[in-house]
Amino acid sequence: MSKPKLPIYLDYQSTTPVDPRVVEAMLPFLADKFGNAHSRTHAFGWESEAAADLAREQVATAIGADPKEIVFTSGATESNNLAIKGVLRFHKKKKNHLITCLTEHKCVVESIRDLMREGFDVTFLGVDREGRIDLDALEAAVTEKTALVSIMAVNNEIGVTQPLEKIGALCRERGVLFHTDAAQAVGKVAFDVETAKVDLASLSGHKLYGPKGIGALYVRLKPRVRLEPLFSGGGQEQGLRAGTLPTALCVGFGAAAAIAMAEREEEAGRLLRLRARLLDGLRARLDGVTVNGSLEARVPGNLNVSFAGINSETLMMELRDLALSTGSACSSASHEPSYVLKALGLEDALADASIRIGLGRFTTEAEIDYAIGAFAEKVAKLRAQGAAPAPQPAAMR
Repeated sequence: MSKPKLPIYLDYQSTTPVDPRVVEAMLPFLADKFGNAHSRTHAFGWESEAAADLAREQVATAIGADPKEIVFTSGATESNNLAIKGVLRFHKKKKNHLITCLTEHKCVVESIRDLMREGFDVTFLGVDREGRIDLDALEAAVTEKTALVSIMAVNNEIGVTQPLEKIGALCRERGVLFHTDAAQAVGKVAFDVETAKVDLASLSGHKLYGPKGIGALYVRLKPRVRLEPLFSGGGQEQGLRAGTLPTALCVGFGAAAAIAMAEREEEAGRLLRLRARLLDGLRARLDGVTVNGSLEARVPGNLNVSFAGINSETLMMELRDLALSTGSACSSASHEPSYVLKALGLEDALADASIRIGLGRFTTEAEIDYAIGAFAEKVAKLRAQGAAPAPQPAAMR
């Protein structure tokens, strides 16, 4: 097998390259088709409006929603802020309690901290060693003051999925709104807003081979979910998200969603085979390789592993030809152990030894084989230079 082109991109949970088919769909709206989608008095505006409407329909179809339930935003961070702050602030006179999880994305955690400073009550649920919440603990946390439960569909660091259908059924039974950050789920695993019984869902274009700067918030219409907008403007997006639509970005998001759904099942199978090849190769060449979180309840393209006796930052500096991360790109400046891994119960030494490996649409077998060899060489080198390799953790899987 020929040597792959270097460097090799293995950070698909951070962002994805824009698919060439998506670029092709966007290009006309970056040049000749420049009309404002809100200008309804001439052909330039009508053309852009039609393109945005098609994109809205494509995104809605990808999650089993009605196009009228899709609110375009700048990305999942804005969508999460709008959903969480919007619901709590709208219902604050009657319900001031929110339930979430310790392993949520940073933007969810910080949005909730803002609400705590405003006087709202919050319950943070823990997770088990697999990274999943306890449904009994969730049910026990719900009170008559609970306005919203916010639990992400797929964790951005460890790739673990949550039991959305059971969470949604519980929330529906108790009359509580359910929001999920689905940015890492759409196009990777089956996700349907009706099946999961979610009331709000946050989406992101650049997580599924679309452009950066565009996302969406699904807002259920029947029964209608009421929320307060984050800022004021011209009343676009049903008054929930003011501002001129970036038509080219909307078009790219829509095209990316359509492609992802058409190819999801086949791609999932391919990524599972690549992930198995990678994990088997690492374990064959190295001792002390631990998978963090459930390997079964996980998106196909994610592998979060710890290499006993190694500091992950030092290892990544050695692996110059591999694009990797230790966790969320939003937290990459922090040198503290991952709060997600600590919530799983990992000791600091093992959390500090973790690497997030993200596989995606353009990952090849040759790249996987090169990565296995590079990891084996550099981990062995660092262990030889430092302390003797640590014993294999008891939680080895």
